[in-house]
Amino acid sequence: MADVLLVTCAGLPDGEPRGDLLVDAFAARGTTARWVAWDDAEVDWAGAGAVCLRSTWDYDARYDEFLAWARRIEAAGAHLLNGAGLFAWNTDKAYLPELAAAGVPVVPTIVVDGEEELPPAIAEFFTAVVKPRTAAGGRGVVVFDMADGGPGDLDESQLSPGPWVVQPLVESIHDEGEWSVFVLGGEVVSASRKVPAAGDIRVHEEYGGSMVAATPSAEHREVAERAVRAAQRLCGVELPYARVDQMRLADGTWAVSELEVTEPSLYLDVLPDNAGRFADTVLAHLGRP
Repeated sequence: MADVLLVTCAGLPDGEPRGDLLVDAFAARGTTARWVAWDDAEVDWAGAGAVCLRSTWDYDARYDEFLAWARRIEAAGAHLLNGAGLFAWNTDKAYLPELAAAGVPVVPTIVVDGEEELPPAIAEFFTAVVKPRTAAGGRGVVVFDMADGGPGDLDESQLSPGPWVVQPLVESIHDEGEWSVFVLGGEVVSASRKVPAAGDIRVHEEYGGSMVAATPSAEHREVAERAVRAAQRLCGVELPYARVDQMRLADGTWAVSELEVTEPSLYLDVLPDNAGRFADTVLAHLGRP
């Protein structure tokens, strides 16, 4: 059994892009690590020093099963970083208004449970973005422009199954893009800037987006650290690792667009040093040098 289990999904047996860097980083520190699929029934989860979710990016299609797995292995004694309770909170985008209520700057977010609530929620914004409350990789995102008709003209066939959140389209996504700020061991260690392809708002590479390493500003750092501290207070757990995605609002301030504390990609293809930083964070959490 490896000292550290890096948890992925069956479709990505080698983990996130450049996942080999994580295995090498642990090895350089005298620790064995290997990639395992979360639904592999043969894995001895409790026998590992730490279990770290990394690229379980099929969870949204198997949501109940995924959360039940996390609770089960934790109850059986697995040292699951961040933890099953946090995963349940973080994989439902209804957490965003909770962060806002805790004083964190957040992209305005309306939580919608049923279709009858969608038109008035969309009408709050001239151009609205509708997202499933549980989804990964930008799946299910729909933009609704009031210039194309009133909210009563919404075509529900465009939407993924609900419930949803509704947000304004943040115009800066088209030029400044979205920043991802990594907080490991409670400290900001790196950042990247992601921009969508022309005509899109999704920054993911599978939709034509691109990404570069970037240097976070003092405001980026403050927003990221505030978000992590608030999540820790709300959930009553320590967060060894987190990624705080941010957008610039119309008033020039930065706000949280997503807080990724379940399975945040480390973007190792553009931020290779994140591998060593992540390994150091895990080992410090385990009380090892």
